[in-house]
Formats: sequence, C-alpha cells, structure tokens
Amino acid sequence: MKQEATKKIILEKALELFSERGYDAVSVGDIAAATGVKAPSLYNHFKSKQAIFEAIVEETSSRYEKDTNKINIHVQNAPQDFPHFEQIAEAALFEKVRQIFEYSLHDTVVSRFRKMLTIEQFRSPELAALFSGRYVDRMIDYHARIFEDLIAAGELAPENPKTLALLYVAPVITLLGVCDRQPEREEECLARLENHVRLFFNTYNLKARAAQTPNAPEPQPAPAPAEAIEKTQNGQPCPRANEKKGSETK
Repeated sequence: MKQEATKKIILEKALELFSERGYDAVSVGDIAAATGVKAPSLYNHFKSKQAIFEAIVEETSSRYEKDTNKINIHVQNAPQDFPHFEQIAEAALFEKVRQIFEYSLHDTVVSRFRKMLTIEQFRSPELAALFSGRYVDRMIDYHARIFEDLIAAGELAPENPKTLALLYVAPVITLLGVCDRQPEREEECLARLENHVRLFFNTYNLKARAAQTPNAPEPQPAPAPAEAIEKTQNGQPCPRANEKKGSETK
C-alpha cells in the first residue's frame, strides 16, 4: 500500500514540474527532491523519466474518461452519446459544453497535463502529435460523428460534418488556451463560449432556423446559366430560345 502511495506522489509531483518547466527541463533528481525521496529510491518505482511520463499519460487518460463519463461525454464512443444530443435544447447544449470546459480547466491533473503538452509541443514531435491527437483530432472526430448522425436524423443542416465539427470545437480550444494563460479572464471566456454555442445552434439546428423565419419560402433550384444549350430528346443540341425568337422575326 505504501509503495502505491509513493508512486502516486511521484506522478503528481512529476506532472506538476512538467507543467511548470516542460518535460525536458525536469530531471529525475528534480522529481525525487519534490517527492521527498532519494533518486536511487525513485528507480525502485519507475525505471526512467520516460516511464514516469508514460504512467502520467495512462493515468490522465483513465481519469478523463472516468470523469467525463459522468456527464455523458464518451469521446472514445460517439454513438453512445448520440441520444444525449438528439433533440437537445439550446440551453442544454451550452450546459454540456460548460461542464466539460470547466472540468478541463479546473481538474488539476487534466489541466497540468494540457499545460505540459502546450509547452512541449514545439520541442518534441512526439508530444506535438500527442497534443494534436488528444485536443484537436479526437475532439473533431467525436463531434463529426455526432453531427453526421444529427444530419441523418434531419436535425442539423446538411453540411460537411468535419467542417461543422471544426467550427464548433475551435473556439472552445481557443478559449481554454486563453484561460490557461490568463486565469483572470475565465468569466469573460465563459460568456464568449455561451455566445458561440448559441450562435452555432441557431445557425445549424434546422428547427431553430425555422423558428427564426417561420414564413420563409422554400428554396428554389438555381436557374440554368443563360448560355446553357438546350437538348432535344435525341441528345442533339438545338438553338437557344432567344435564337429561335430571332429567327422567327426574320
């Protein structure tokens, strides 16, 4: 039991140091000193600094999955969440986004992990790929799948799902970064986040759009270009209507 407690403290202190200085700037000796053990003793728990980092990645992933499951966000399984987005109201959608935003911002482990990757993304191709995969690609893929199903259900405008997901996710990532750098702007960012979610909802949710313009006429097909050539039944071109009219006046 004591060994497990020591391993937990090592991971906590290592992540704290990584989030403040970056992975490369922290040595095993630094981690041992912060933990209150001697460096040789630390190697009894982890073989290397890389092993500590890998344990942090695993622990953070497990923690994020467990905590977000409680608010019906399963990034690893988008179809499971579709019922929670189907027929969702505007206020309920913002509340879901607010919950995940505040969790990501205030959970110590999740927040420190993101800050560590933010620092290291420009130093390590491996960590840059991890940052993009976790905070960009995975979130876009998750929402694209949700949006694809909402489009099929006739709830969302029939646009490209990945483009919609990018439009939806990008401001969230941006505002999270602002709060990481300037925590005092959290209230401002939450207000902007709400404006973003409501604008997205009212722009692409078909029921919301119809409610805004209840008497709007049905869209008509675009007229054919004036220079288009009419076809006869056998597929041969015939003169345009204006050319026919001109020939009749001669």
